[in-house]
Amino acid sequence: MGSRASGRRPVRAAADPMLTLDEVLTELRVARSTFDDWRVKGLAPDYVKLPNGQLRVRRSVLDAWIAERTREAS
Repeated sequence: MGSRASGRRPVRAAADPMLTLDEVLTELRVARSTFDDWRVKGLAPDYVKLPNGQLRVRRSVLDAWIAERTREAS
């Protein structure tokens, strides 16, 4: 029997990984204080707050957030 025999749902982490805040900050090339300011203003990408207080951002959410803010040069 496969891994689904236990009744557990398949892990979707490989398809849509959850990035650490450090990974997001590095990719966006912004300081933590900038990200925190965006959070307060409601401008940051949607995130998941883990029980230990750490933040994660799904890869698809970050990609969509960047795409929404991308403007073509005219």
